[in-house]
Amino acid sequence: MNRLADATSPYLLQHAANPVDWWPWCDEAFAEAKRRDVPVLISVGYAACHWCHVMAHESFEDEAVGALLNSGFVAIKVDREERPDVDAVYMTATQAMTGQGGWPMTVFATPDGTPFFCGTYFPKPNFVRLLESVGTAWREQREAVLKQGAAVVEAIGGAQAVGGPTAPLTADLLDAAAAQLAREYDREHGGFGGAPKFPPHMNLLFLLRHHQRTGSAESLEIVRHTCEAMARGGIHDQLAGGFARYSVDGHWTVPHFEKMLYDNALLLRVYTQLWRLTGDPMAKRVARDIARFLADELHKPGEGFASALDADTEGVEGLTYAWTPAQLVEVLGESDGRWAADLFAVTEAGTFEHGTSVLRLARDVDDADPEVRRRWQEVVSRLLVARDGRPQPARDDKVVAAWNGLAVTALAEFVRLVETQTTGGTGTAAAAGLGGEDNVLAGVAIVADGALRDTAEHLARVHVVDGRLRRVSRDGVVGAPAGVLEDYGAVAEAFCAMHQLTGEGRWLELAGQLLDTALARFAAPGGGFYDTADDAEQLVTRPADPTDNATPSGRSAIAAALVTYAALTGENRYREAAEAALATIAPIAARHARFTGYAATVGEALLSGPYEIAVATDDPAGDPLVAAALRHAPPGAVLVAGRPDQPGVPLLADRPARDGRPTAYVCRGFVCQRPVGTVDDLRAQLLGGAPA
Repeated sequence: MNRLADATSPYLLQHAANPVDWWPWCDEAFAEAKRRDVPVLISVGYAACHWCHVMAHESFEDEAVGALLNSGFVAIKVDREERPDVDAVYMTATQAMTGQGGWPMTVFATPDGTPFFCGTYFPKPNFVRLLESVGTAWREQREAVLKQGAAVVEAIGGAQAVGGPTAPLTADLLDAAAAQLAREYDREHGGFGGAPKFPPHMNLLFLLRHHQRTGSAESLEIVRHTCEAMARGGIHDQLAGGFARYSVDGHWTVPHFEKMLYDNALLLRVYTQLWRLTGDPMAKRVARDIARFLADELHKPGEGFASALDADTEGVEGLTYAWTPAQLVEVLGESDGRWAADLFAVTEAGTFEHGTSVLRLARDVDDADPEVRRRWQEVVSRLLVARDGRPQPARDDKVVAAWNGLAVTALAEFVRLVETQTTGGTGTAAAAGLGGEDNVLAGVAIVADGALRDTAEHLARVHVVDGRLRRVSRDGVVGAPAGVLEDYGAVAEAFCAMHQLTGEGRWLELAGQLLDTALARFAAPGGGFYDTADDAEQLVTRPADPTDNATPSGRSAIAAALVTYAALTGENRYREAAEAALATIAPIAARHARFTGYAATVGEALLSGPYEIAVATDDPAGDPLVAAALRHAPPGAVLVAGRPDQPGVPLLADRPARDGRPTAYVCRGFVCQRPVGTVDDLRAQLLGGAPA
């Protein structure tokens, strides 16, 4: 066992028995490289990554490669999910040198951490030659190596700079961003770009809000078509409900099988909002199934949500998930097996490796007749039981603060919508009186509600240490890495969501504390933000990436939380801080809309007001005004319902019930409209039309 044996990261533990003398990221590793006068290999990956496993099996588990590495280098293993700051710095270097990035990321650096050669996956023969070449260059061409490193640091310093032009994120700019997305939209298969194709969740959230503000039918159709194409594709687990990280093709057929918490949290928001806006039964079903996947597969009771499910099972990608027609018949019998093969596009030729197929829906079932739907649901249940008997992929069970914040916010939106759609606002506890699919939906919401509250409590109890956020925990024990900006933004937004869900003032207080820390420790001149705090470990450059990639950028995440907190409290300085942060992203949004989706989503919320809705009532679970507010409020609206005398609920503090009757107050941009007491009048205020 090497130095990773005591690590808490599942990814590092995967390498603890390698013949490579790995170090974790620490000052001592660089000091050792300086003492020995050897270069550093920085290998960055994550536990669910397929190609990380491939490179590990080919190279890092090989005795000869281990000997070569140990003799000429100090080797450092980094979990990119624990140390996104380290990953960001060296990914910028990798992209600057190669024009692309990915994991595993392979970086050679000087003993002070300066990168001078970067790449991603290398097959074993190439990697061995690379080790020999780098070792020779370090010994015989040291001056050229140092010069190359200095040039790389200069390049990444410029790429991560927080200065530069700013501009308001105006309606015209957001309209232009939506038009740019429409031009880049794949009208045949949905989504944007070609293979590999990633779920564009943040761009879909933006387009939903753009439609809500402008009435754009095109924006809504892009979302609807993309959501349907993904839901029917192999990227969507047709049995358990979660979504894989990406599709290796351009038509969503064969996924890279890892399932990430952040993807599923963001996609849950997309499908929930699409369902709310359109009543689409497909969106309703998929939102339900993602929520169930999160609660059943990733939730760790008493802690939070695990980070991911692995791409591989016993070293084989997709082993758990792929099927042949014969396997379907074996599980379901001749009649149902052939019917399922037709429905799920499982053929003798196969769509995946070795004649197997990934399940995908070949035709629509959401609008099918009840008998077809009953048969389909029964087949899914039986196949899932059979699949659960197969070897299962490993689960990366560390709890990442930012991703858990995204999950809490998404599940809170889902639970609130289910309460109104299935029970008329009487709460999920009334679900026992429902029948059929609504009963299943309400049951999922009850479990999801428990999971999100459990997670929020864990974040508050374990991850907030002396008023500062920690990035990760595992088995209830918080890790050493400090929270980065995305952690502060996503968790603060989640605490705001908890405040709206529960009416408890403590969540709003916690959100405010995190935002105040972020403004004090992460803010940069000109309205920008660094991704690390001013007292964090100093890397070769201080990361400050404004673009949304796999997750919202720290800057987008903090802006979202600032907007929501400002709406809930009426404190305008937080709104102004959000506007300043978005102004640093606006010039990028004008040119590269696909990489600023979450920022544009926040910009839409600002342009729409934001909306604040307060309902003064003694019965927040059952009041029809609350149900109407949930059903008709625009995305991003903040809502609090309860008694005006509840402590810590600013929206209700000065807004009493009228003559003792429930009363709704609607504010847009902090300008309060006439308070109303009827559902029709509230609906008219929210939808902008005459009472129905």
